[in-house]
Amino acid sequence: MRGDDGRTDPERRLDASLRVADWAAAPSGAVRDTVAAPSGVLARLSLGPADGSRVLLVPGATGSKEDFGLMLPLLTDAGYRAESYDLAGQYESHAAGPENLHPPLDRYTLELFVDDLLAVIRAGSAPVHLLGYSFAGTVASVVAARHPELVESLTLMSSPPLAGQSFRGFKVLGPFSGPMSAHVGAGLLIWGVRMNFNRSPRERLAFVRERFALTRRSSVDDIIELMKHVPDLDAELRASGVPVLIAVGKGDIWPVAAHRAYAERIRANIVVFDTGHTPNETAPHQLTAALLEHFRR
Repeated sequence: MRGDDGRTDPERRLDASLRVADWAAAPSGAVRDTVAAPSGVLARLSLGPADGSRVLLVPGATGSKEDFGLMLPLLTDAGYRAESYDLAGQYESHAAGPENLHPPLDRYTLELFVDDLLAVIRAGSAPVHLLGYSFAGTVASVVAARHPELVESLTLMSSPPLAGQSFRGFKVLGPFSGPMSAHVGAGLLIWGVRMNFNRSPRERLAFVRERFALTRRSSVDDIIELMKHVPDLDAELRASGVPVLIAVGKGDIWPVAAHRAYAERIRANIVVFDTGHTPNETAPHQLTAALLEHFRR
């Protein structure tokens, strides 16, 4: 068993000994394919037995399916079918967008991302174990609240713990985030990633910078705007019956106290790792172990 500090010594040692990863490469045996969604064609990465219980890992803004490359083999070793996909407008799903909807729209909306996620879930067996990272945690929460029959468990990793203007809770820029436009906020996010404020290893940074060549800036702008209008889903998540885990790092962009308060409001379990905003990259063994324990509850 683990406490809510996320500590398990064997997994901490494994994470501390992680080798340099080729983030652009798929894990051995993984399959790259696509899923037809309302917004267009979404790029997907899958690993594990076709008849295994599905674990669907959804990346956040400026991210991609490769962000879970260290976790896919670990989940597969436990007998699961692990999948991830690029959000519409992001990396290899860059051609997916609001202009493909019927009728077409001008902006990426929360409903667009929710309907896309539903399409990915319905493209295989359900219910799924669903993890949403950062902005995708909001998307996953909407799906769990509206369609609990499709979600066996929900994990919110480094996701907004506040409804409404979620950036107001940021540790550093919170007080200045209100009047900041989504375009400016997205620009700051992209600049921060390019400048490596997350202190990612050189090989990771090279991949992150390269995928910006495909990611649509408009999709990032619209996601930042959506994060300023996070819906209040507390009551719906409590009523859904879906078990929820909040997984965060001590150095997350929102204070751990805010995540703990959120966990209490929605009656979720919480695990806190000695990492930053990306435990999937820096603590994949610890995070996977926490997920497996969550799945068994």
